[in-house]
Amino acid sequence: MARGKIVARARTQYTDYTVNEPMELMEFLAAKMPDASRTKLKSLLSKRVVFVDSVITTQYNFPLKPGMKVQISRDKGKKEFHNKLLKIVYEDAYIIVVEKMQGLLSVSSERQKERTAYHILNEYVQRSNGRGSNVYIVHRLDRDTSGLMMFAKDEKTQRTLRDNWHEIVTDRRYVAVVAGEMEKNAGCIISWLTDRTLYVYSSPTDDGGQKSITHYRTIKRANGYSLVELNLETGRKNQIRVHMQDLGHPIVGDGRYGLEEVNPIGRLALHAFKLCFYHPVTGELMQFETPYPNDFKKLFLKK
Repeated sequence: MARGKIVARARTQYTDYTVNEPMELMEFLAAKMPDASRTKLKSLLSKRVVFVDSVITTQYNFPLKPGMKVQISRDKGKKEFHNKLLKIVYEDAYIIVVEKMQGLLSVSSERQKERTAYHILNEYVQRSNGRGSNVYIVHRLDRDTSGLMMFAKDEKTQRTLRDNWHEIVTDRRYVAVVAGEMEKNAGCIISWLTDRTLYVYSSPTDDGGQKSITHYRTIKRANGYSLVELNLETGRKNQIRVHMQDLGHPIVGDGRYGLEEVNPIGRLALHAFKLCFYHPVTGELMQFETPYPNDFKKLFLKK
């Protein structure tokens, strides 16, 4: 397939509109689709085919602002997707961006064969596009880490993403709640990590492990905790968790690299909240961001 047709396949799945004045989403859709009934417009929202700035939006009174982009998918064969552990935030012919909840494996391993994000999405694309359709792993999140992940919908796109990950991905950020009050407002952690299956070991000097770099910024300190934003320069297994342990401020709820008894919210307090990348086919800059989990915020309320 020629390059131009490939790009067109990704782009022409949607009808694009630009917002010129503030209004609610339902009002905007009614103005752009005057022949559609209110029931029809609500159906588009419930079927998750309306996007605002590349994010699926189902809220009929969502407040639109000038400059926002509204897209309506033309893929009428798409099946509805409902899963309490996984939410689709963007999908086109080549990629799917999802928000994974804590407790769900990204992909099965030799030791763990249970249901995973990969299996759930595979079933969904096969229902939508027929048997033989699959999703392909691009990167992973730990089981207990929540947040944004991307999957490819064909092997060529998977290879493009994996082979050019550092050039394609422009921003990948996490937020964490750590034990204690951080000494610095910002900094950088560099160490060499060695993965020994069940545990990742860190060395301040090159001992043959993989060089790993994490940048951090302290957002808030209160009640014996710190809210920290983390930006990965490398993406090693358990990198953030090990590096926060190295700083003496393990992530809340981390029984492996911290103190299991320090678990006031019943989960690992680590969330992948931002993912920005150039689309592997169209070259368009895609930017996705999710709110910090409410459980994290509660730890910083005045007592």
